[in-house]
Amino acid sequence: MPNCFAYCYLLNGDHPKQALTLDKINNWQPDDGLLWLHLDFTQPQTQQWIQQSHLPDIEKDALLNDHDRPRLNQTKDGFFLALRGVDIDKNAQGKLSDQMLSIRCYFTKSLIITTSNKPVIAISRIAAHIDGGFGPTSIGNFILSLCDHLASHKLKVIDTLDEQLTKLEDQVMTESDINLRNNIAVLRRETVRLRHYITPQRDALAKLITIETPLLSLADRQKIHEVNEKISHALDDLNAIRERANVTQEELMSLQSETLNQRLYFLSLITTVFLPLGFLTGLFGVNLDGIPGAEDHLSFSIFCGLLVGVLMLQLALFYRRKWI
Repeated sequence: MPNCFAYCYLLNGDHPKQALTLDKINNWQPDDGLLWLHLDFTQPQTQQWIQQSHLPDIEKDALLNDHDRPRLNQTKDGFFLALRGVDIDKNAQGKLSDQMLSIRCYFTKSLIITTSNKPVIAISRIAAHIDGGFGPTSIGNFILSLCDHLASHKLKVIDTLDEQLTKLEDQVMTESDINLRNNIAVLRRETVRLRHYITPQRDALAKLITIETPLLSLADRQKIHEVNEKISHALDDLNAIRERANVTQEELMSLQSETLNQRLYFLSLITTVFLPLGFLTGLFGVNLDGIPGAEDHLSFSIFCGLLVGVLMLQLALFYRRKWI
């Protein structure tokens, strides 16, 4: 079997829940049952197979498009659904923006074609459920299972972002890490990026619930609606995280500004204190005849006492004006 076919199953019919060979795929007929094919659209064999298939030209391009936002497009024989997902991999070291997955789905009465640009845990779990004998057997169940897995992954990512933000909020109040501002900015970008794909995905599922198609039953629509409500709650959580991140960043900037102002205030006080002292020392330090006390050996002590008196007078004046 070509590498482009990641999963090939007959979901119902005479021999349901069995992985199919390439010959069975080529000889498949709509009367044989609901066929599900999952392909990697980055493979040249996938592109060749899809281009040579009997699918509509628009759907061919959509299944191979890597930059398509989540959307729903109803066709004569079925509908096309583009989704985005975030896989949770404990060994992944990349950032959230590096883990966004593109999933393309085309549904007809007897055919399901899904494509992705990399392995998708949600798809592999569906395949594992089919192997276990309790996988989806209809288009509605397949969409529900796929969207539910993707939504669960998004919720885990949102929980992770919430935990990261909570730590950053604590660090703002207790630590002076120079990387705090950058860490908050990264979290805000990840939140905005995730929200950028969840919002149209929610709209696509909302449209899916309302379109007139015989491929979905009333029970399927109700269950998809529940999943869509879960996505809406996830969006609310993302909005809350974004607002908290904005407040945290403003608080950090306020603390940094206050720290800077305190330092400038201290330097200003030092400058103000030593300004008259510097004037006096400069005035009496000129090498000219006629300087008072030049011939008296006590003049230096008297002059130092005068400087101390001026300093004490300044400090008293600052204290009275509540500058210190």
